[in-house]
Amino acid sequence: MKLVKAFLHHVRTPKVVQALAEAGYDNITLQDVKGMLKPITEDESDFSRDSTALVISEARLSLVVADEKVSEVAQIIRKTGHVGTQISGWIYVSPVEQVLPIDGGTDGPPAAKP
Repeated sequence: MKLVKAFLHHVRTPKVVQALAEAGYDNITLQDVKGMLKPITEDESDFSRDSTALVISEARLSLVVADEKVSEVAQIIRKTGHVGTQISGWIYVSPVEQVLPIDGGTDGPPAAKP
């Protein structure tokens, strides 16, 4: 299993989530983050005192998929998340060592895979 994380512009997030859902991927987590993607418009930029640099609001999309589904998920994100001619974000893929349920105990059947 793999954890796929994508950092992308907020304006593309609804299209990416819709495309993933239509392809059967519905266990998606979204977070608002600050990052250094190239802004689409100058209005997106904001100066961060913490990083002493210009940052923009981005979305971090995360989902866990089977190894053989990584290419399909990455293609969906790349196709629907792209804006303009510059790089529109990044996709990171990491191994998942365990998937454990939050079920109040350790007895019972093994966790279903996400």
